[in-house]
Amino acid sequence: MNRKNGYKNTKWAILAGVFVILWLVVGSIGGPAFGKLSDVANNNQQSFLPASADSTKVQNLLPKFQQSESIPAVIVIKTPKPLNNKELVRYASLLHAIHNVPGVAKGKDSIIGPILSSDRQAIEIIAQISSNNNASNVVSNLQKAIDSKLPSGAKAYVTGPAGLGAALVNAFKGIDGTLLYVALGAVLIILLLVYRSIILPFLVLFTAGMAMSAAGFAVYHGVKANWFDLNGQSQGILSILVIGAATDYSLLLTARFREALEINESKWAAMRQAFRGSVEPILAAGITVILALLSLLFSNLNSNRSLGPIAGFGILFSILAGLTFLPAILVLLGRKAYWPLVPKTSSKQINKDIKTGLENRQGLWKTVPSFVQAKHRLIWIVIVIILSIAALFVPTFKSNGVSETATILGKSAAVAGQNVLAEHFPAGSGSPILIITTKTQLENVVNTMKSTSNIIQRSITVSKSNTAGENRLLITATLSKQADGEAAIQTVAQLRKSFSKTAPSTLIGGTTAIQLDTNTTSRNDLIKIVPIVLTVILIILIILLRSFLAPLVLIGSVILSYTATIGISSILFNHLFHFPGSDAAIPLFGFIFLVALGVDYNIFLMTRVREESLNHGTRPGVLRGLSLTGSVITSAGIVLASTFAALAVVPVLFLIQIAFIVAFGVLLDTIIVRSLLVPALVYDIGHKIWWPNNKKIS
Repeated sequence: MNRKNGYKNTKWAILAGVFVILWLVVGSIGGPAFGKLSDVANNNQQSFLPASADSTKVQNLLPKFQQSESIPAVIVIKTPKPLNNKELVRYASLLHAIHNVPGVAKGKDSIIGPILSSDRQAIEIIAQISSNNNASNVVSNLQKAIDSKLPSGAKAYVTGPAGLGAALVNAFKGIDGTLLYVALGAVLIILLLVYRSIILPFLVLFTAGMAMSAAGFAVYHGVKANWFDLNGQSQGILSILVIGAATDYSLLLTARFREALEINESKWAAMRQAFRGSVEPILAAGITVILALLSLLFSNLNSNRSLGPIAGFGILFSILAGLTFLPAILVLLGRKAYWPLVPKTSSKQINKDIKTGLENRQGLWKTVPSFVQAKHRLIWIVIVIILSIAALFVPTFKSNGVSETATILGKSAAVAGQNVLAEHFPAGSGSPILIITTKTQLENVVNTMKSTSNIIQRSITVSKSNTAGENRLLITATLSKQADGEAAIQTVAQLRKSFSKTAPSTLIGGTTAIQLDTNTTSRNDLIKIVPIVLTVILIILIILLRSFLAPLVLIGSVILSYTATIGISSILFNHLFHFPGSDAAIPLFGFIFLVALGVDYNIFLMTRVREESLNHGTRPGVLRGLSLTGSVITSAGIVLASTFAALAVVPVLFLIQIAFIVAFGVLLDTIIVRSLLVPALVYDIGHKIWWPNNKKIS
């Protein structure tokens, strides 16, 4: 018998070694690919555009009216005093320096200006930058070239679409280093506190590193193959999601392995027991998140559609690393992995005659279940009332989009330049409305524009297509309001409404139209995708728990948790942080992450509750399941909240708001909803929670 077991253990040891070697190879190949993700990331407007909106159609038609695709850079110069005509000539010499900057488009209309403001205290120059170049580098070189020729006392800013785009690229530069180091550092500290072990935290982080390497390889080559686009936003979320998910799955497995080592002398038998107890919840939780993320493929926003498969790869490899690499390296190390608190096999007889579910339990995770047992009805009623009150503030959440200048936080020359531009020139300078129409509709279009407020009439220009036989015309017009502000957006919306009657085939594009289309698409996506995600999660829970009632209760709990989080976020964003608003995609992203990840913790809890209920009855099973998974779920929640909070190091409003919403929501979910509300409600319902299979469980 011993020889047979020895042979079997040797076979498993070889298999474990093979898994470790395979993952080390994956890490060595995938690691460099993950490091090169920034090289294939695209942070220009095209990567965020709505897939089929009018603004996207205009963007695709623009090359027909231009010799080359270009992005306008608006150079605004603040002078120390009002200029006379003689002094203006000195600034005209800047045109030669601008023209010589590599990446500035060539041609007679590539540079416009200098244009003197009406108060004669500012100058505007518009230079077209070829989109084939690295706009961020061109903008930087442009700033240096202008500063070297600038008269004393004057201050120059490169802004407009090119300047703001470059500022956004620079804001995302922290994703490669700072974000990753902050997230990994936070997780390491938490794991050291949770495990009180020297080796185990590094094994878990090593597992996350293997998952990131594999995901990085898949995403890098997926972008190179044009399967999807990658932007800084998706890149940051990928890193955070992999670290958080891989760590969560590792926490579950390592807890079950420690538990099994306490009742099994053999580390191989302990791992088999731990794996059997972990594989179903890890697979169910991971597949739930993947399917929720892939529901973003139904989005009509390019950035959302791309995030689905990108983040999906991250979760997939987190599952694979958590179920192959980590078990392999754990079982090879055995009890040494937990040093210095090495688990020992208990000599005491395990109490199988469980009545309350808390036999042999002690500490915090005996106290919490005992509290649930004593006050279960009061607990869930009070929590539901409090969270419902918080949810009442959801309508006050401002998600109508924010200007690009408000999106970029911290010190930015482009944002400062936009403010100077608005102070001395029409605020929409450099970011005109782009209208494509036909010759037969030209007169109606121009007359409609002239009768619309916020459009500067003298700025309306008409260009013909440079493609032979084309019947289209391009009309550009400058807005008196900031191009990505609310007033400008309302102007474009009014124009579209008017054109639908007077020039029905006319398309409106440009910065303002992109903002309008993005906001509209994001709101439509939320209405469309939320039911899809909830249906997918409900089906998975029904299959996993073999029940109809329990999944409905769990879905209700995550919806309540999500709406309460958005309500509380609204209060804090509006009155404490004084944010100008939120990107229209924030509610959808918050829903995807909070609901999918919240269901993960539901799965961790309720699969263990069901397992214990089958052996001991529902109410003892609830208390025992909570006591056994409480520390794991709480630790996992703190880890995930910390990793998402790390997104706040990137000075982009969208990521900072997502960081807060997910971090706060996950903590609310793990500490309040998963530890108190769900156990108290399930305990109160009793064995009926497993309906229609409740007859099999007492």
